[in-house]
Amino acid sequence: MIAKHVPMKSVKKSDFASLVRYLADDQEKHERVVYTSVTHCESIDLSASVIEVTAIQGMNTRVESDKTYHLILSFRAGERPDDNVLAALESRICEGLGYGEHQRVSVAHDDTDNFHLHIAINKIHPTRLTIHSPYNDHKTLGKLCAALELQYGLERDNHQAVKVGSENRALDMEHHAGVESLLGWIKRECLDQLQAACSWADLHRVLQEHGLELKERGNGLVISDQDGLMVKASSVARELSKGKLVDRFGEFNSQPRSGNTEGSGKKYEARPVRSRIDTTLLFGRYKNEQQGTRANRTKEWKESRAKRDRLIADVKSKAKLKRATTKLAGGSRSEKKLLYSMTSQSVKHELNKINEDYRRERERLLKQYQPLQWTDWLRREATKGDQEALAALRARVVALGLKGNTVSASGGELKRTGVKADQDSVTKKGTIIYRVGASAVRDDGDRLKVSRGATREGLAAALRLAMERYGTNITVYGTADFKAQIVEVAATANLQLTFTDSTLERKRVSLVNPSTITLQESNDGSTDRRRRTGSGAGGIGSSGRNAAAGHDRGRGTFESGFTRKPNIGSVAVISPPEARNRLRNLSELGVVRFTEGGEMLLPGAVSGHLEQPGAQSDNTLRRPVSRGGLAPHSFAAADQYIEEREQKRLKIFDIMEHRRYNKADVGVASFAGVRRIDGEFLALLKRSQVILVMPIDEKTANRLSRLSIGDQVTCTGIGIVKTKGRSR
Repeated sequence: MIAKHVPMKSVKKSDFASLVRYLADDQEKHERVVYTSVTHCESIDLSASVIEVTAIQGMNTRVESDKTYHLILSFRAGERPDDNVLAALESRICEGLGYGEHQRVSVAHDDTDNFHLHIAINKIHPTRLTIHSPYNDHKTLGKLCAALELQYGLERDNHQAVKVGSENRALDMEHHAGVESLLGWIKRECLDQLQAACSWADLHRVLQEHGLELKERGNGLVISDQDGLMVKASSVARELSKGKLVDRFGEFNSQPRSGNTEGSGKKYEARPVRSRIDTTLLFGRYKNEQQGTRANRTKEWKESRAKRDRLIADVKSKAKLKRATTKLAGGSRSEKKLLYSMTSQSVKHELNKINEDYRRERERLLKQYQPLQWTDWLRREATKGDQEALAALRARVVALGLKGNTVSASGGELKRTGVKADQDSVTKKGTIIYRVGASAVRDDGDRLKVSRGATREGLAAALRLAMERYGTNITVYGTADFKAQIVEVAATANLQLTFTDSTLERKRVSLVNPSTITLQESNDGSTDRRRRTGSGAGGIGSSGRNAAAGHDRGRGTFESGFTRKPNIGSVAVISPPEARNRLRNLSELGVVRFTEGGEMLLPGAVSGHLEQPGAQSDNTLRRPVSRGGLAPHSFAAADQYIEEREQKRLKIFDIMEHRRYNKADVGVASFAGVRRIDGEFLALLKRSQVILVMPIDEKTANRLSRLSIGDQVTCTGIGIVKTKGRSR
């Protein structure tokens, strides 16, 4: 969970009513406003609370700063606390900031990739009428979030600030707008050369080669491009602050940009951030459309103003003519005064109507020709059905896919299921949100997720959408309860699909046709019992025919998919190893033996008078014991974690390469930790500057948690790690 204060730079733009109006606006989306709350107001109605808060703020006439505190609580992707937890989080954070007694309105939005809660707080105390502005609120918010994450079991985030405010704002712009910032471009293109400069002349030369200029502003230095866009020099690097540069090179020497110097031809242009696909042509479409939008808006706005001025001139001309007519007409002074008053009222009414029409027309033009950021334009085009724009959104580095209880599909024949799903919106990561009844289904191009109201109708719609778009081989990720619901829904709706997990598929088949499976399991169970009692326990009271029948029916597998042990021997004439070469009674005679398996003498069967009753272990003599192994979703969790770390490695250089552990990695490695992703445990093993990610079970994870980082472990297979103690 991340808490962020959104400051209002211009006090004139600060308006509590406008903020609440924006938060409560559903923007014609069903999945936008999902939770509202009003605290410390006489009415729980949003409109009434806005009037009350505005009145309280108007009582304090001395304050010249912003009277509204806008706070956002953002949660990890796939995390959606219930309403009671949201209310508790809001209360605890507001009390920690000192706003426990202040009026506030909270609205939660779920139309983005991350569920988030907006809190609009009145900074004016309702009774004392004093303003409260918390000091160093980012540190307070970090401590509160860390404590609340532990208390309510939320996914943990890093709350330590490692960058200055300007760097964070530049990263926010790149993340939300999808366009490279000037600050990020300077760091990537010429930061090393700037730090290596030996004089003011070298510094100015490097900047001019990249179309930049260094100049004084206030008490510091700024770097500007040819269009006048500026960033603080100290934000690019602390070594470029004015104080440190003056200490190195002496007093600042300005050098204006030379118009004839072309340099290396490099200059900053607002371009899309790195992506997995080429978006050059798509970005060209975007720029051309935005230029046309500005031109059309200017043209129509000019025509609208000209129309308004023309109508106003006509009204004034008519009024002037009416006044002249009244002046020349006969009548008493009172009659003329009444006519003049009627003319003035008519003019005022017509002018108000003209201005109101112009205001509505201006709002229409601003809404119709609103300039869009790159990602917002991609969202709009993807909503219209543009597949290239949708692919560009999904190819962004930040797009990591859906998490939690999800459904994916592959292979098989695409089927027309006729599911009725209305597209609600598209997020900045390319996730399409569909409305199906009272539920919402999210599709990121690889997986589908029922994000809210996991009803049977929503789960069935998710399966049908997966079958229509990706195939009939369904893979389910998430908790055991979610998988059970998916199987039950698939069987009840009689969907023509197949689960990749054999356990889920057997369960689905048993639910679809329970009579056949019950009869088969009954027959198999009786055969198994005959094998254990008649053929294996002793030959007295059982015939060779029954034993042979049990042996024949014991071969192969059940139709439901469970494997049975083959090679169960028949009636034997040779005694078992523990009964050989000694005197025995008739009751000790063994009648069943394993004719093809290895024979061995267990320590407990050796006579007590022997000097060394123990035996050396020989695994080749033992029959292999079948284990359940790791489920497919364990490897999916490993791939998800690896993808997330690899995406972060592109931004943070000190993160090692991560890849999945395979059979070729058997040997000694260093223990690097244990992670839990979507309920699955992963062991991190370090070898040659590479982190190997191994899916493990819960018992192995508990055993590895006792180790220290850097301890040596031995890997013997997939999910098998040996330590100094007992391995599993």
